[in-house]
Amino acid sequence: MAFFTRPQSANAAIKIVRPSSGDDDQLRPSRKDSVQRQCRNIMIYGSCKFENKGCAYYHPPAPDAVSIAPRAESPSKGLSQSVNAPVFIPKVPAHIKTASTPPPSIATPPPPEPQYHHDNQQQQQQPEEYGEYPYPPVGDEEMEMHDINSNNFYADTPYDGYDPSTANPYFASATPFLRQPLNYHLYSSVIPSAFVNSITDTQFVPPSSELRTLLQSRGEDLHIAPAPGLNLPEELQGYHSLIPLENTNGASERRKFGNWTSTVYRAVNSIDGTVYCLRRIENYRLPHQAAFTAIETWAKLQHSGIISIHEAFTTHAFGDSSLVVAYAYHPKAQTLFDAHLKSAYGTRGAGGFQPIPERTLWSYIVQLAGTIKRVHDAGHVVRMIDVSKVLVTSKNRVRISSCGIFDVLLYDTPQDTHLLQQDDLTMFGRLLFALCTGNVMASSGGNFQKSLEVMGRLYSPEIKAVALFLVNKGGPHKSIGQLLEMISSKVAAEMGDALDAADTMENELMGELENARLVRLLCKFNFINERPEFAREPRWSETGDRYIVKLFRDYVFHQVDESGNPSVNLSHVLACLSKLDSGTDERIMLVSRDEQSCLVVSYKDIKACIESSFSELARAGSSTTAASGYR
Repeated sequence: MAFFTRPQSANAAIKIVRPSSGDDDQLRPSRKDSVQRQCRNIMIYGSCKFENKGCAYYHPPAPDAVSIAPRAESPSKGLSQSVNAPVFIPKVPAHIKTASTPPPSIATPPPPEPQYHHDNQQQQQQPEEYGEYPYPPVGDEEMEMHDINSNNFYADTPYDGYDPSTANPYFASATPFLRQPLNYHLYSSVIPSAFVNSITDTQFVPPSSELRTLLQSRGEDLHIAPAPGLNLPEELQGYHSLIPLENTNGASERRKFGNWTSTVYRAVNSIDGTVYCLRRIENYRLPHQAAFTAIETWAKLQHSGIISIHEAFTTHAFGDSSLVVAYAYHPKAQTLFDAHLKSAYGTRGAGGFQPIPERTLWSYIVQLAGTIKRVHDAGHVVRMIDVSKVLVTSKNRVRISSCGIFDVLLYDTPQDTHLLQQDDLTMFGRLLFALCTGNVMASSGGNFQKSLEVMGRLYSPEIKAVALFLVNKGGPHKSIGQLLEMISSKVAAEMGDALDAADTMENELMGELENARLVRLLCKFNFINERPEFAREPRWSETGDRYIVKLFRDYVFHQVDESGNPSVNLSHVLACLSKLDSGTDERIMLVSRDEQSCLVVSYKDIKACIESSFSELARAGSSTTAASGYR
């Protein structure tokens, strides 16, 4: 037991007494009075976990250690830890909770006021003092708890089951663990996969194969160049590249807008570069500039069922005085007439009419009813509920266009808002009759009874009841709110379909989220590899970090099968790039092309090599701004 004997120095033992008013440094022994060799754990790590477990070397107390009251159940051990613990300087200010009052049998000095240091240089040097960890080594129990919780990126609390009353007094002044934001490299499904697989075709979102084709066709439509020989103005109040969206060969082909002739164009705004839809009213002279106040009012009314208004102006660029109203442009949009009724009129009557599914028809009714209610609640009138003015912008998604134009055209005409809102309901009923029968004149005179028979044969009685409620004169108190009460169950079903569509679109977006980051990685690869001219060193890309990057490029893209044929495996490429972007600790073996060199490295090391090499190129490049854009 001679190995564990107490030191022979007179000052090696520490007498525990209540400190006097003098400097408490007198209570601590100095190193020069000790005859023992100082423990190397103190010199390297700052503390020794075997200090009270038999370590025979000298453990000097920290000069600025904060004295913390020991635990009641272990007085001697707690006091030893508080005296000999290394200096702990938190990075951010924290409120210190002192430990419970010690037993009266132990005299402990009152804890001094904690001193917080914010010197950046000292914070930067602190990780070097303790190796890889920014804080001093901790006990086995604390380290085990940290290892369990450090990889939990989704924990809502600092530690599961953490109780401050049972914490080690050594960590009384430590900064609590803050939950880090979600790491962008963690792939997770937004909604359960079973739910996604069950929804193959929602009410508003087409299948994945059709959705990609639809989005690509919309992007192509936005960049179509105008055909030559259209005889249209090259510039129109800041708009250019005009393309007609309707047939303009003859006056009979152009659609009427009340008593005026109207034409629709697609044009690009020179100021913001956005594509807009321009509706032109021919041969119209604006009576008062104040008529445009209606356009300003409609521009402030934003709703998902209304094509938003951008601006309105008059022009003589077409050779006459025309009114032009700019609306938001929805690529590949169709009117209800073109989507559902045009085929019937192209086959001699209603013989070629394909009945609209009742679920789709209810969707149209709910969407249009909600839009009309929003307009009526704002004190306006729609007056555009027609098969040629309601657009189908995506799958079963309808919006009302050309709003606000009648307010400008009939600015001088006295108007009763309540009566016009009743007319909106009547127009809504006529639209419903037309969609159910395939005839735009279904609700007129002699066609009314026949239309009711067709509706009763093709659709449920609820559809027929809604149509009759809208076209009949129910008195001055009939409102769109009463219609919504009648179809409340259909509104709930529509809400469920809309939520399913949102989940499906979010899941589709999740699959495309990582593309931009992978492209940036590929750009860095191409910047680093095969650059023999850099720094006048022909083998710059063959040495140091660049050599590892080159070998990893071969590992990702130049794989071969057992027969020596090229292996084109996109899954392997995406998996490797994703692991590289996250910097995982997984190790891979990189082999040179001549099979004379073999390196075992982790994705974390490869990522560091890429960042180092790219940073070197960015600093040496002539355009620092262009290089930093790829980081």
